[in-house]
Amino acid sequence: MLHVDGVPAKVVVSRRVGRGRHAILLDRPVERGSVLMVLRSQLPVLPEGEFYAFEIIGLRVEEVGGRACGTVKDLLPGPANDNLELDDGSLIPMVEDAIRSIDREEGIILLNPGFIL
Repeated sequence: MLHVDGVPAKVVVSRRVGRGRHAILLDRPVERGSVLMVLRSQLPVLPEGEFYAFEIIGLRVEEVGGRACGTVKDLLPGPANDNLELDDGSLIPMVEDAIRSIDREEGIILLNPGFIL
């Protein structure tokens, strides 16, 4: 169930439009800029090793060996791979060579050395 500004709404039509972007039609008019959200309990469970962006934003980032690198500020899409943006503006590619592990319970992303861009 989709919520618009906290009120449940029904998706009447959902399709891809120009450049593969998603477009939806709701069961009622909605102001442009309204906040759309889905309750966490209604999100599909992801396979092992996959994460929703909101699960990664705010995690601490450290290199192997304990060097603190910062905190994840955002997840930025890229043409080849997504990038973690840290609070200091550094970018880390979301690739296996860069990221050793992501531990949501501990709140940490562990990097292999040398991947802060």
